[in-house]
Amino acid sequence: MPVISLVGRPNVGKSTLFNRLSKSRQALVSDFEGLTRDRQYAEILFDEDSETFATIIDTGGLTNQDNIIDSGIQTQVLNALEESNVIYFIVSSRDGIIGLDREIASQLRKLKKDIVLVCNKAEGLDPSLAAEFYELGMGEPILISAEHGQGIGDLIDYTLPLLPKEVENEEEEDIEGIAVAVLGRPNVGKSTLINRILGEERVLAIDLPGTTRDSIYIPFEREGQKYTLIDTAGIRRKRSTHEKIEIFSIIKAREAMERSHVVVLMLDASEGVTEQDATLLGMIADRGRALMIVINKWDGLDEYQKQEVKRKLDVKLSFVNYASVHYISALHGSGVGKLFAPIITAYTHAGAEFSTPNLNKILEKANHGHQPPPVKGRRLKIKYVNQTDVFPPTLTFHGNHLHSVPNAYERYLKNFFINALKLTNTPLRIEYKSGDNPFKDKKNVLNARQIAKRRRLMKFIKKK
Repeated sequence: MPVISLVGRPNVGKSTLFNRLSKSRQALVSDFEGLTRDRQYAEILFDEDSETFATIIDTGGLTNQDNIIDSGIQTQVLNALEESNVIYFIVSSRDGIIGLDREIASQLRKLKKDIVLVCNKAEGLDPSLAAEFYELGMGEPILISAEHGQGIGDLIDYTLPLLPKEVENEEEEDIEGIAVAVLGRPNVGKSTLINRILGEERVLAIDLPGTTRDSIYIPFEREGQKYTLIDTAGIRRKRSTHEKIEIFSIIKAREAMERSHVVVLMLDASEGVTEQDATLLGMIADRGRALMIVINKWDGLDEYQKQEVKRKLDVKLSFVNYASVHYISALHGSGVGKLFAPIITAYTHAGAEFSTPNLNKILEKANHGHQPPPVKGRRLKIKYVNQTDVFPPTLTFHGNHLHSVPNAYERYLKNFFINALKLTNTPLRIEYKSGDNPFKDKKNVLNARQIAKRRRLMKFIKKK
């Protein structure tokens, strides 16, 4: 499949064009310079008439600043350029040519790639005023407005002849596999873990909180099993979230969790379980996602510190006792390879389907071990159970007076079924359905004897 990368200085509309071509809102877009930092991929139907598919790559804005973030972004852009067949060099028609555009053009001309000069934000612009862009030595400028969709058809028509002939019209199957979202507070090592798994610097990973701002979806295959890794922005407390962009990033991270099959929550070994980690755990549990807890930076602790961390984890993680805990060093790679087996197990168990007869045998044993308690003078009666959903496995209990099952008894049922079904790393969701009262809204028809008795009773009451 041909690859097209979008490059340029910050805030020229690369992510807006990426979203326009992919017909999505996958990339964050805001009037904020330097928002995109990692490579963002999308497979698109580039041209419907010729049924041409392509992969487009959104990249961070190139600057001439010498700092740790901009150096990392430049590395990401260079990696994208190496993968590309065609490069869209995007400039802003509103700003004209600035010195940074000339520097980028000079670097791009050294590449043996097909480069298309894309003049964005050209809505209402007289085409004759675009003549200055010939100065960049990139050939004819293509005028578009990514925000309003103007000129996109011309851009596609101009690009089609540049795509490699041998891969034109080739279709690839959609990537299927286990979606694994990596969540955690800022700077716990999420991007480092992703890069260690992939064996390349796929996402920007530096010792600075808030480096990742978008959710990055990365498909890969290992030992015949397909995965989609989702690197997310670090989630902080609300009162610690000041930038509007960071709020968007948190929303994206939550969306990534919703779309995932398995969530890997990363904790910092030196800090243990913080208040914010507990909040994240509660959010994951509420949404019923399969969960693994990964303790990173484990190699930096001595034996006493390790024992203390494990002791505190046993106390603070008791409400997610179905989740397994793994100790790793993402930077050095120790323990990372052992994460895949529990990921596959978690995915399998979260999507497992169980027969109704087997579930009811377990229910019979549960009732024998602990009878349902009375509520408001009436004893609960559970008649049968069946499975109604997966991800997570959802069991529906049918019976009488189930509208107010005590929390303690619900926990007993959950733990009993989790142990009986041998589920690991996945929660169990329970729902209740009480039978309707067959006599509800039905009037009792009195016979002649009852009517006569009622009349005598009424006369007696009136005499009093």
